[in-house]
Amino acid sequence: MNQANQTRTNETHANESPSPRKVRVLLVDDSAVMLSLLRMVLEPQRSIEIAGTASNGQEALAAFENLHPDLVLLDIEMPGMNGLEALSSIRLRNRRTPVIMCSTLTSRGARITIEALARGATDYVCKPGAQHGIREGVETLTRDLLPKILALFPAEPRPGAASAVPDPRPALPASSSLPPRLVVIGVSTGGPAALEALLPKIPAAFPLPILIVQHMPRLFTGLLAERLNGLCPLRVREAASDTRPEAGVIDIARGDFHLELTRDMRLRLNQNEPENFCRPSVDVLFRSAALACSGRLLGIILTGMGSDGLAGCRAIRSAGGAVLAQDSATSVIWGMPGAVVHAGLANKVLALEAIPAEILRCTAPPAPHAPRPEAIAL
Repeated sequence: MNQANQTRTNETHANESPSPRKVRVLLVDDSAVMLSLLRMVLEPQRSIEIAGTASNGQEALAAFENLHPDLVLLDIEMPGMNGLEALSSIRLRNRRTPVIMCSTLTSRGARITIEALARGATDYVCKPGAQHGIREGVETLTRDLLPKILALFPAEPRPGAASAVPDPRPALPASSSLPPRLVVIGVSTGGPAALEALLPKIPAAFPLPILIVQHMPRLFTGLLAERLNGLCPLRVREAASDTRPEAGVIDIARGDFHLELTRDMRLRLNQNEPENFCRPSVDVLFRSAALACSGRLLGIILTGMGSDGLAGCRAIRSAGGAVLAQDSATSVIWGMPGAVVHAGLANKVLALEAIPAEILRCTAPPAPHAPRPEAIAL
């Protein structure tokens, strides 16, 4: 090879970016049909590699130790050591490797899934129903599972690729000098564990209502409220239409229903079209609450995939309310809070463990003849 050709070859190699490392996934399920469906969904993906399979919890632990996967897809109902037990054992060994539970859309499956999320599962996906055919099962998992994996393992930008130009920071009015009348929280992936870390630290004497949108199906939200009610000093319930938010009560949006706050301070459930592919949607609640409270509102955006809550946080800030966002380090996925932070809408960006104290500080009534604490740098 002459020098010119060698030079061109070297330049070509220098410009070629190395192949991105694939996400190595361990599949754990005792159903051959489910394993087959998962293979059909994952194997065509260039960024994903199936590292191995297991049919029960004990095999899963051995495979986890030997294969060191990047991600585990873990069935709940298995003979011998079930998925819940396997998850606990995995978390004793490793707290960081993401684990997505494969759940059945039944009351029992939902209850166990809530328990799994509290024990450290990263997320869950509902299995296709047995009555569905292979094609529909593949379509369901492609729609529901692949975005979760891609959000957990986002593609790295190509070397030399131009970075996105950030949106200009919005011109926002000054926040209200009056204390909030209401706290609203939006959360998605990683939410149950985040809520379990945050809400029990809010004392029973908390003087405001709290409204929460957690992205979950209908069966799950009632069970989540029931679980949190047993852990929190405040009462936690699933929201019901035509009731009023109550001081010291936490209302969680019902799965498959948007939750709105009307101008006369009543809760309203509806099944209008999803927003951001979500129902309930954080944006729907935040926008309506910003109008109803005339800016006397504290919005909190926690871990989650996507950007639901971005428009709602803009509505809160535009009305004169304040927004807290969870930081990247303590979020399972920094999609929802990251979108709010990048848009310049967060008054403060905080680790999850710091948010309860900030809520108490921001909602404390000002002392007589004293300005509101500048805790939130408004």
